[in-house]
Amino acid sequence: MDIAELKEVEEIIDFQQFNPGYTLYKQGIVFRLFAPRATRITLTIFDHYERSTGADFNMHKDSEGLWNFYYPRQDIVGKWYAYSIFSLDESDFFESTDHFIADPWSKFVTKRNHYLGFAKTKILKQADYDWDGTDFVTPKDPRDLVIYETHIKDMVAHPSAKTYVQGVYNDFREAQIGGINHLKQLGVNAVEFLPLQNFAYYEPPFNEEIANGLTNTWNPHSRNHWGYMTSFHFAPETMYSSDSSYDEEAIVGRHENAVKEVKDLVKALHKEDISVIMDVVYNHASQYDLNPLKYTAKDHYFRLDNVGHYLNDSWTGNDINTSAKYSRKLIVESVKYWMKEFKIDGFRFDLAGIIDWETVDMIREEARKINPDAILIAEPWGGEYKPAGFSDRNWISWNDRIRNGFKGYDPYSNKGLLLGEWSHGTSRFALENFIRGTLKNAEHGLFNTSKHSVNYIESHDGYTLGDFIRLALNPDLRNKSFKNKNEVTKLNEQQMAISKLAALSLFVSQGVTMIHAGQEWARAKLIVDHDNKDKNVGKLDHDSYNKDNETNWLNFSEISLNRDLFNYYQQLIKIRLQSPALRKAQPEEINFKVYKDPLHITFSIDGRSTGDQYDYFISLNGNKELAHEIVLPQGSWQVLADAKSCDFKGIKSIKNTFNVAPSSGVLLRKLRVSNA
Repeated sequence: MDIAELKEVEEIIDFQQFNPGYTLYKQGIVFRLFAPRATRITLTIFDHYERSTGADFNMHKDSEGLWNFYYPRQDIVGKWYAYSIFSLDESDFFESTDHFIADPWSKFVTKRNHYLGFAKTKILKQADYDWDGTDFVTPKDPRDLVIYETHIKDMVAHPSAKTYVQGVYNDFREAQIGGINHLKQLGVNAVEFLPLQNFAYYEPPFNEEIANGLTNTWNPHSRNHWGYMTSFHFAPETMYSSDSSYDEEAIVGRHENAVKEVKDLVKALHKEDISVIMDVVYNHASQYDLNPLKYTAKDHYFRLDNVGHYLNDSWTGNDINTSAKYSRKLIVESVKYWMKEFKIDGFRFDLAGIIDWETVDMIREEARKINPDAILIAEPWGGEYKPAGFSDRNWISWNDRIRNGFKGYDPYSNKGLLLGEWSHGTSRFALENFIRGTLKNAEHGLFNTSKHSVNYIESHDGYTLGDFIRLALNPDLRNKSFKNKNEVTKLNEQQMAISKLAALSLFVSQGVTMIHAGQEWARAKLIVDHDNKDKNVGKLDHDSYNKDNETNWLNFSEISLNRDLFNYYQQLIKIRLQSPALRKAQPEEINFKVYKDPLHITFSIDGRSTGDQYDYFISLNGNKELAHEIVLPQGSWQVLADAKSCDFKGIKSIKNTFNVAPSSGVLLRKLRVSNA
């Protein structure tokens, strides 16, 4: 087909019917790119990723700022393309570059291990995939979930995970100790992965000035291990595939293994009745690579000041303008794509306070057309603090208030009930409300229903719960450099007591329960640096986002150091999943008792509305010095958990009174006698 014929074909194609990106259409392929400030765009098709030249085609701009091109054959499937973008606009509202720019709507990209990435889009034809009859695994009520938040690689990278070293996606599925097998052993029914969308893993070299004059003085590891620097929202991360390499300058994603391997992993998790939740980042974009949103339509995709500089309410370098038409379209369509293509059950939206309400509503509407029980979780801050607004829109949110009430915010200056103190601004009545579900009609309330509250006391951010407790009890550990990790990981008697009280407090609170990887054995994070650039080596880490090493990798052999705590979590998970009253009772069914010590919280739960055949009596003693005797309601009560142990079958039966030791709790249940 010559140029004249191609122009005739393009004139009869209604490009408006196609999303941005590429679309296989009839015998050819449609390409679309939104770049309103560009004055010329060249599409280059490459036979091989490494090529710096290829077949060039000029695109045509429509009235909305979209550039269109129709390639009349499909003989370029399996090849790569990228854009050269030119503009006469020299203002800061347009970001120019001489580099090729990949498609923002790429379903798959190939990159080089370099902070710029040098991404090119690979053209794929959708392949059939056998899901073996599996489908979404989502409960009608999110309170039936026990979520395990983890970085996917951290659960298979350490030798103790016992993997076959066939790529992270495959290793997570097949590991003998880590990965899925650990989730099964623990008993959780949902996993929340830190970002799996293609992200900028590399940062500029430490203390070296790069071409734009920037010097990385903040990150001696030059990595973004956690993945909160998304580059391509539709494409799976290829670093975790079986054909990846971590060698500098290596090409990653040459083959599309990652697509099938993500599906294989999701299918394997679904076969174990484990929901798959994916952390997604739509509030900001990657900062140092050739992020296509910046180089195609900076002033559309991002919030800028009046001279074209990025606003930064997210504290990540830039904020996406989610209310802009093509930002919103990209966000909503990528959520739909991950659900349809990969059967993802739900999403946790990073710094969702930056996302506008119209986009929030559209995400919910479109996601629940695909799966009516889709799990939508907001991190409801960033710019604004909006958990109440998310609850009004039938979203779930992370609950930082229960975290701070129980644990505190800072191990040195802001400790909570578990450590025998009151977190700033928290009262006894507020803490009771946190246990009921942090409901709007009571003190410090946030939510219309407890099903909107994700209760947690450890996440990927900040110190691990174990380290928070260690530091709160002994602040001198802050500056200590440990040579032997087992020395700090092994809990002493007081640390173990508080760790068990923390677990019990979390698992008897109404709402959705989440724990973070390694919380179940109070893992410590000690800073590791094999390149000797980090001056804090051996110290406890409170921000491990940049360390792809033993700092973050889970050492499953450490479970034996705190086996009692691991067993405690394992049994609490069983108890919670078989006890609906512990997670979704009505507020009026939870009655608090009056004791003189404000650090001593005791309450009963009538499980009748939930269909639970038991009533419960719970006492949490945050006082580190004093024991308290509690008076039990009439009858024989079965002890499920106390200061020492936990057993879903029951430990023993008691009557009349029980002595609650300092820094401990007790969970009791009694079969309800029908009055009928």
